[in-house]
Amino acid sequence: MANGDTQQGMPAGPVPVAQEGPCPVPPEQRPLREYEQLLASWFFSWPAGPAARLPRVLASAWLIALPLCLLVASGSVSLRRNLPQLAAAAAVAALLPPLLLLLRQWLGWSYVRRRLLAHTVEYEESGWYDGMEWEKPLAWRQQDLLVARHQVSPVLTRIVRGIAVTAALLLSGTALCQAL
Repeated sequence: MANGDTQQGMPAGPVPVAQEGPCPVPPEQRPLREYEQLLASWFFSWPAGPAARLPRVLASAWLIALPLCLLVASGSVSLRRNLPQLAAAAAVAALLPPLLLLLRQWLGWSYVRRRLLAHTVEYEESGWYDGMEWEKPLAWRQQDLLVARHQVSPVLTRIVRGIAVTAALLLSGTALCQAL
């Protein structure tokens, strides 16, 4: 079997592509390497794992933030007298950390997707912000396009769904606080 194929005929992972001429882009700045670094990262691997993992992590972040938000909200004299409104305000405020985590996830994954879909690779040759560009060979573009469409896009879809659900909970919780 060639090119890292498994027995089912599916690739085992990113397959190195033979390139036309030397690649001037440092290995750590290549889009596929950046994708692999995201997958290996503790923080950015949350939405790339099993579908049930991201909601559990977000619920954990909410539960960790809830006691602190209850403590801060209890500093308000008017909320101390209205316990349902206090609980609702704290629950809504505790949604902000998960929302910020999701936004950071979206920024990282969308950056890698943009680099995978680009026809050229922007890189820093010397580390002094010299802003070089290198046009990807056709084989690299095809491989990057497949990774962007079939690996990164589903992750971004999960993140956007999480942002939408969290924002909807935030808005409905705010409306509930106003109604109480």
